[in-house]
Amino acid sequence: MNQLKITSVTFLWVTLLLVGLGILRSALTTRLDGFTIDEAYHVAAGVSYVKYRDFRINPEQPPLVKLWVGSVIAATGFHMDPLRQFSDKPDERKFTQEILFQKNDPDSVQRRARTAMFVLNGLLLICLTFAIKEAFNAAVGLGALLFLVIDPTVAAHWPVVMTDLPVALCSATAIVLATRGFHDWVWHDLALCSLFLGLALTAKHSAPVVLLTVGAIGLLAAFWLPLTRAGDSRWERLLKVAAVGAGALTVLWGSYLFHYSEARAGRDAFNRPLADKISDVDTPIYQSVLATMAATHVVPRAYLWGFADTIRAGMEGRPFPQLIFGRVYLGRGPKYFFPAMIALKLPIGLSILIVLGLVLFFGRRLPAYWNFPAAIILAAAILFLLVLAKGATYAGVRHALPVIVLLSIFAGLFAEHAITSDSGKLRAAAAIAYALAIVSAAPVMRPWEYFNELVGTRNAYKYFSDEGVDLGQRTKEITSYYRRVLKPAGQMGDILYFSSDEELKGRNVEFLGRDRKRDRNTIIQPDRSGTIFVGTAYLIPTAFWDRPVLRAATPVARFGNLFIYQGTFHLPANPAGFLYFEALEKLYAVKPDAAAAEEDLRKSVALDPAAFFAHIELANLLLDRGARDEALREYSQALQYAPSDPRIRQPIETQIQRVASEPAGSVRPLRNPFLE
Repeated sequence: MNQLKITSVTFLWVTLLLVGLGILRSALTTRLDGFTIDEAYHVAAGVSYVKYRDFRINPEQPPLVKLWVGSVIAATGFHMDPLRQFSDKPDERKFTQEILFQKNDPDSVQRRARTAMFVLNGLLLICLTFAIKEAFNAAVGLGALLFLVIDPTVAAHWPVVMTDLPVALCSATAIVLATRGFHDWVWHDLALCSLFLGLALTAKHSAPVVLLTVGAIGLLAAFWLPLTRAGDSRWERLLKVAAVGAGALTVLWGSYLFHYSEARAGRDAFNRPLADKISDVDTPIYQSVLATMAATHVVPRAYLWGFADTIRAGMEGRPFPQLIFGRVYLGRGPKYFFPAMIALKLPIGLSILIVLGLVLFFGRRLPAYWNFPAAIILAAAILFLLVLAKGATYAGVRHALPVIVLLSIFAGLFAEHAITSDSGKLRAAAAIAYALAIVSAAPVMRPWEYFNELVGTRNAYKYFSDEGVDLGQRTKEITSYYRRVLKPAGQMGDILYFSSDEELKGRNVEFLGRDRKRDRNTIIQPDRSGTIFVGTAYLIPTAFWDRPVLRAATPVARFGNLFIYQGTFHLPANPAGFLYFEALEKLYAVKPDAAAAEEDLRKSVALDPAAFFAHIELANLLLDRGARDEALREYSQALQYAPSDPRIRQPIETQIQRVASEPAGSVRPLRNPFLE
């Protein structure tokens, strides 16, 4: 086998070139994207962290990305309102979205935020490439980097103010560094591993899986690998493993400025009290872990609040309808969902490279000293997939990004093996696989929506509806169509999309519902006429708020996963959904209006009684005002229409028993499982 020698200077320049090409490709293909539904929330939260040193907003995500972008945005000009006490997440989202879209120039903010994220993710990608070089060699690092530069999911996430790509890159870097640090036990490598492990913890609440993985690697290596030098001992190794974990937690605390409390006053300033957030978690083991973390103060309160939120939404799941391979699931899909998403969202050429790299590993064709790091990396990827299999599937492939990044290393292993082998067939196989991937991925101008040829980008909405299909990036097309077609004709649109009212108002789009008093009589009617903008998530067949007439209609225009219909349609789901969310706004406002919310909820369930969560909200209001018999009836209605999942039905059954048997005023409202 030939030896490929790549000098440090050549490696650096090729790395910078590939990262630069990746940024250029991402910038070109995502230039028409609007904000995702979470970005305004993250940007405004980040500015508040920088300006007020207060972490009450958006605690469900750790602060790394928000601090990074918030520092850039705050330094270059951003109006930020004073903070106040918020009433649950709808109130907090409305506050941040009004600030970004109505009190600032959203396009200017987006340009600056995208630049900041290109830099952050570019730097993290460079660090990962260097880590792979040290664990294997330069060719493996460049092969993995080329894989990630080609991948459309990476290109889609590169500029967005979200946590999925940063946590994937930081996690993979920490694991790669752990394979080296826990093999040679050199403090330099261990310190770098600790740093990136800490950065992963500050990026997203899925990183505790990586913390446990790195800890397991360290313990395994401490006792399994032979002692290799004078002074080396099992106890010293254990202390080094503990130091890596302690260093990572120090980085996490540093991201919160070493403040235990989220607010300067030291009080509970979250949109929902921390104790209630922990009690929302149903699984006893999870609740016990959270309670222990709260009692020991091992992490800041804001981190713990977000960890509880992640466990409830990400592990236990919320009852959102989701289309998977053409079948509708509620809350979570089948166990094979994430491997299937990786197979369908990766270009086929990249999947071939992964498979060939795994063949080399299992066929023991790699150099012997690469078996340990390769085994650890594969084990980490499998562990992450196993954790994902137990959780919710609403987010699609973005939650599997750490697995994709780890698997890219096996593509790099095959690329290195092919280049250095004497076989022209192997070199041709590697070249053809990369070329096939480029041909498949490069022409796609909206990489978030990419699916490979097994499904096809254009038809993927017929089979899938998760956030890897669409996350609200088509709002600018709604704005453009309104200005070009509807506004000259004096018309407004009816919008069923992830766009927020605050963004549409900020972009001066006239739409049904912009003026609630003016439009209310039209909105609450089941028949709609005119132009309707519809995202694919609203087209799937569901047990509640279903819209079969739109599925049967032919759109007059289509922009990717945004469909535009014109005509008259019978859509009782529209007023039912509107009245439900209108009630939530009234309930979770600064000054709640329970009477008006109750009226809206009554009308909503009359239009579509199958929305079981609307019955829960209505029952809670009735319970609060002492109408126990009516509350029991609504809880019973909720149980009648609730899905068969015992995690949803059991709390409703328990609530019915308590309301029926316990003294009035002693039973707390039931948390709506549909809420964020």
